[in-house]
Amino acid sequence: MATDINSVVIIGRLTRDAELTYAGSGTAICKFSIANSYSRKQGDNWTEETSFFDAVLMGRRAEALHKYLVKGKQIGVQGELRQDRWEQDGQRRSRVEIWVTDLNLLGGGSGTATGSGGSGGSSGPGRPQQTNTGSGQEPDYGSGGDFEDDVPF
Repeated sequence: MATDINSVVIIGRLTRDAELTYAGSGTAICKFSIANSYSRKQGDNWTEETSFFDAVLMGRRAEALHKYLVKGKQIGVQGELRQDRWEQDGQRRSRVEIWVTDLNLLGGGSGTATGSGGSGGSSGPGRPQQTNTGSGQEPDYGSGGDFEDDVPF
């Protein structure tokens, strides 16, 4: 017996900061838009085209990740397409959105978490990102005094 398949995977960049709202039940709803660019040959010339996709992430992951979903950030999403239909001013309307089941934060992006309510802090390579613990004290990452000078590598 044949089964229908509704699956999409997209890697692209966020076109704006993600918007976080809550449903009446208290469920977090994070909405964002992804731009996906690709090259296509038109005659003898290559042209770059961009497609835009609206996406929805729900639940606790939406709450946790929304502050990292800032304009320009490259992400990968996997999910399914859902079509919403309604009538407005006598016209039938519809919209297709990606309902995200898996989201990966990838490299790049011009923004930081500070633009959307994050705690900020920058981390260089090999340094943990500092976050606000709420206790008024800086997190203790260790003083490094426990290490021997004779490192075998």
